[in-house]
Amino acid sequence: MVRRAPWHKFAGICVIITALALGTRVMKRACKQSWSEIYHGLMPVEIDDCHLTFFNDRDTLDYCDYCTSPDGRVGSLGTWQRYDTDPVELLSGWERERLEHLLNEF
Repeated sequence: MVRRAPWHKFAGICVIITALALGTRVMKRACKQSWSEIYHGLMPVEIDDCHLTFFNDRDTLDYCDYCTSPDGRVGSLGTWQRYDTDPVELLSGWERERLEHLLNEF
């Protein structure tokens, strides 16, 4: 069995979210509720083959709670907080605004 390094050691998730903000990747909702219906809670999405869960704090993007990549890498809030590498916090202001806008379109 091949052990995969945890995702906090890779910039991959930020690259994926940045590509989404630039319009070169597509995000799909992975639940029935919209961003505004969730209002305060977790919102699962898919970007290509990656599964991400963002926390909606009263219609504001707060943090990325969890993600998995197709190659088996996993990232979670606990790990990101430990290393100060939450992908949402690493985005530029424009990228974060764009991601929030895309989430609100759901």
